[in-house]
Amino acid sequence: MDKTVWINALTGNNRKSKIQNLKLAGFLAVFLVVGVGLAEAQQRKKVPRIGSLGGASPAALSARTEAFRQGLRKLGYVEGKNIVIEWRHAEGKAERMSELATELVRLKVDLIVSPGGAPTTRAAKEATITIPIVMAQDGDPVGSGFVASLARPGGNITGLSTLAPELSGKQLELLKEIVPRLSRVAVLGTSTRPGTAQQLRETELAAGALGVKLQYLDVLDPKDIETAFRAASKGRADAVLVLGGPLFTFQRTQFVELAAKSRLPAIYPSPEFVEAGGLMTYSVSRTDLHRRAATYVDKILKGAKPADLPVEQPTKFELVINLKTARQIGLTIPPNVLARADKVIK
Repeated sequence: MDKTVWINALTGNNRKSKIQNLKLAGFLAVFLVVGVGLAEAQQRKKVPRIGSLGGASPAALSARTEAFRQGLRKLGYVEGKNIVIEWRHAEGKAERMSELATELVRLKVDLIVSPGGAPTTRAAKEATITIPIVMAQDGDPVGSGFVASLARPGGNITGLSTLAPELSGKQLELLKEIVPRLSRVAVLGTSTRPGTAQQLRETELAAGALGVKLQYLDVLDPKDIETAFRAASKGRADAVLVLGGPLFTFQRTQFVELAAKSRLPAIYPSPEFVEAGGLMTYSVSRTDLHRRAATYVDKILKGAKPADLPVEQPTKFELVINLKTARQIGLTIPPNVLARADKVIK
C-alpha cells in the first residue's frame, strides 16, 4: 500500500474519511447534548419538593419547624440542596387555609406536611385525594375522618397523633398538687371537636378519684371565652383546665389574660400558652412529633404509600411551668413539682 494513502487513511486526509469524521463528530455532539440534557432532567427530578401548610405564623411555629428540619437533616435531607420545601402559613386566618392548600397542589408538590392539626389537614384533604399528606399532629385522626384506623389509614393521609386522652387526668392531678385545697375545676373545651368527649371521660374519672367537682364550659366561638371565665368565677372554681383545640390555640393570649385577671391557676394543652404567659402545661411534646414527621416524609419519598403507614401516637411528654405567672396570681409551686419540670420560665 502506498505510504501516502496509508497515512491519509489514518489521519482522514482523504475526502471520504473527512466526511465520515464529520458525521461522527456531529453524532458525538448530539449525543453529548442529549446526554447532558437527560442527566440534568434526571437530577432535577431527584430533588423532591414538599409543601408545609401551617395555620399559625412562622414565629409561632418556629420551634416545631426547626424540629422538623432536624429530623430531615438526620435522614440526609438538606433544605435547598437535595430537598425543596414550600412553606405556607395562614397566620391564624382560617379562611386562608383552603387557598394555600390549593396553591401547594398547583405547585405539584410530592407531598404536603400538615403541622397545624385538624384545620390544616382538613384543608389539604379537601384540596387533593392523590398527593400524600403527612400529619405532624392531630388530636383524633379517626374521629376527624382523616384515616380509617390508626393501624391502616387507608387513604392518602398518615402521620402522627396527639391522641392521649389520659393526659387530661394527669393535668387534673397536677392542679391538685399545686392547689392542695382544690375542690372545683372549670373545664374549658369545644364539644364539636373530635376527641373532646374522650378527654372529658378521662377527666371525670380522675376527678372522681381526687374528690374534685368539674364544671364543663363549652367554648364554640371566641366570644364564648370571656363568658366561660365569668361562669368559672361565678361557679367558684379553684382552677381551670383547658382541653384545647384550634380555636383555643389562635386565641391563647385571651385565655392567658383572662386567667390572670381572674387569678385562677390554669393548665393548658401546649407550651405556646405558657410562653404567652399561661401558668403551666403538661402535654405531648409537639417538637418531638414534628421531628418524627420527617420519617414519614422519607418513607413516602422512597415509595411507601400513606395508606400502609400506621399513624403513630405520642411517646414524649413535657411539663412547662411559668414561675412569673405563679407569682402574679400569688401561687407557690411546690418544689417536688418544679423538680419534675422540663422547662421553667422565670
